[in-house]
Order: sequence, then C-alpha cells, then structure tokens
Amino acid sequence: MPRRILEGEVVSDRANKTVTVLVERKYMHPVYKKYIRKSDKYAAHDEHNQFKAGDVVQIEECRPISKSKRWTVITESTAAKNAERPRRTEEGAEKVAKKNTPQKETAAKKEAPKAEAKPAKAEVKKAGTAKKETKKKSK
Repeated sequence: MPRRILEGEVVSDRANKTVTVLVERKYMHPVYKKYIRKSDKYAAHDEHNQFKAGDVVQIEECRPISKSKRWTVITESTAAKNAERPRRTEEGAEKVAKKNTPQKETAAKKEAPKAEAKPAKAEVKKAGTAKKETKKKSK
C-alpha cells in the first residue's frame, strides 16, 4: 500500500526530534456546494531537529514511532523555497485594532448636553410640586 504524502507548515518545534505540522485542505460540501477549509495537526519525526516554526514541509506516513507520531518529515517543500508566504505583522494587527475601536468624543461635547438637561428636569419637578400644593390648599 502506498504511503500518503502531505504538505503543511511547521507550527511547533519545541519537542526533541518532533515537529507539529499544520495541514490545510479544501473540499466542497456535498449539499451546499461551498468550499470548506479543514485543518489537521500531525506530530512528525524530525531526526536532526533541522526544521523550525514557519517552514513549509512534506511529511510521509510511516510506522508508529511513538504514541502520537505516525509521520516523518521528508524534506522542505520546494514551493516554500521559491515564494515567501505573507506573514502577520505587528503593523497589520495595529491597523485592525484601530478600525475596531470606537472614536472617543471630546469632553466639551459630553458636558454640554448634560448641563442643559439638568436644569430642565429640576424645573419640571418644581412646577409639579407647585400644582400639588395649590390643589391641597383649595380643598
């Protein structure tokens, strides 16, 4: 039986002789006919600890090496060598944060409507109490 070969990005290289590879696939939903992205993480054996996070590699199915490792890293993908993948930067994150934050109003705009509203409420209360007092006196 042929061994499967998958291509993905190394997301972790902390363990000794092991890398975690994220493999993304796209497939069409049978009913809705919409393309869905599915991602899986595989623990792969890296004998010489040569691959680092961010590398695009090919992994091959193999015999069980440990409880979770069933894959071996073959080589770094040629597509990764030829073209750089766009990465998230701090500048991009700052732009998104600025768009999502609401604009702050100035202190003068906030205080002006409140100052006008308070005397109006006080006048209404005084007028209401004066009417009640006149009704009591007339009885």
